[in-house]
Amino acid sequence: MYIGHFAVALGTKKFNPALKLGTLIFAAEFLDFLFSFLVLIWVEHLRILHDGSAFTRLDLYHYPISHSLLFSVFWSFLIGGIYFLRRKNKTGAVILGCVVFSHWILDFITHTPDLPVIPGMTPYVGLGLWNSTAGTIFIESVLFIIGIIFYFQATRAKDTLGRILPWTLILFLAVTYATIILSSPSSDLTSFAIGGLIQWLYIPWGYWIDRHRISA
Repeated sequence: MYIGHFAVALGTKKFNPALKLGTLIFAAEFLDFLFSFLVLIWVEHLRILHDGSAFTRLDLYHYPISHSLLFSVFWSFLIGGIYFLRRKNKTGAVILGCVVFSHWILDFITHTPDLPVIPGMTPYVGLGLWNSTAGTIFIESVLFIIGIIFYFQATRAKDTLGRILPWTLILFLAVTYATIILSSPSSDLTSFAIGGLIQWLYIPWGYWIDRHRISA
């Protein structure tokens, strides 16, 4: 799951326009940001396989801190709680926590059974949509389109940049997704982790977009 997570960030603006797009991107991708960091410092682990589809080539065999159900709930409460303490916005905090947890839900739908429920214990869960490349692309694309529609329903441009900037992000995400599907992932795990951390750049990009748009 890739653009599906960004679909949640974009679409959530419809339900609480006060939440900044950069904040929503951070929440929707937080578990993957954390995973990339933990891979980089050898706390969590994966293998890059040389066979399988674009999605099943990632053997995610050890990521209990970033992607177990138990820790996903914990991170959701933590991020939502920090937002509430800073902004005193209870509704925004609840929604932001739900956005964090949506990452696990979408991964549960797409991943093969590799998601731990409780760290160090079985079972491992996942509905396995990844086994169908076409099905995964279809579901993610539909989610992405819905997220884009919701975002443009919730906001409107206040200047020229406000009309252009959202499409730069949308097109960049679409091209990146196509690249992921069509190319083989790097077998260098350090490069893989750094590539995941570079996605932090999406956060200031989201704030930049929101500075040029207002609630509709």
